[in-house]
Amino acid sequence: MAHINPHINFNGNAEEAFKFYKSVFGGEFTKLMRFKDLANAEFKVAENEVNKIMHIALPIGNSILMANDVPEVLGLTNENEHRSKIVISAESRHEADKLFNGLSSGGNIEMPIEDSPWGTYTGMFRDKYGIEWMVDFDPKQNLTE
Repeated sequence: MAHINPHINFNGNAEEAFKFYKSVFGGEFTKLMRFKDLANAEFKVAENEVNKIMHIALPIGNSILMANDVPEVLGLTNENEHRSKIVISAESRHEADKLFNGLSSGGNIEMPIEDSPWGTYTGMFRDKYGIEWMVDFDPKQNLTE
């Protein structure tokens, strides 16, 4: 089956955000490439962007969360976009609480994590980097809980 691997654009703070995500999820970056790593005669990189992130990847379960910093020449990415969320399906209520509390720290909670009318344990928030998340645990999917 196919996997979905979210990719996030940042305005120069991808490294900071991904260090934060790593502190919550654990693991190690499988890729971390800066714009200076690609600079050559054909691909010029502005001096103020050489250390910005060209590509970063953090495995989370069977998926990979990826990102980059958008070069200033392309303009700012919309940090207040309201059309999508990254959904995390936790394996337990305990894990759901841990991820929700960790990722929402410093952000804005849209819906506290709690039992929902549709039978899952769910919460939604925008993290301190403007990224929207939903943490979900479905006890019907995990019979050990």
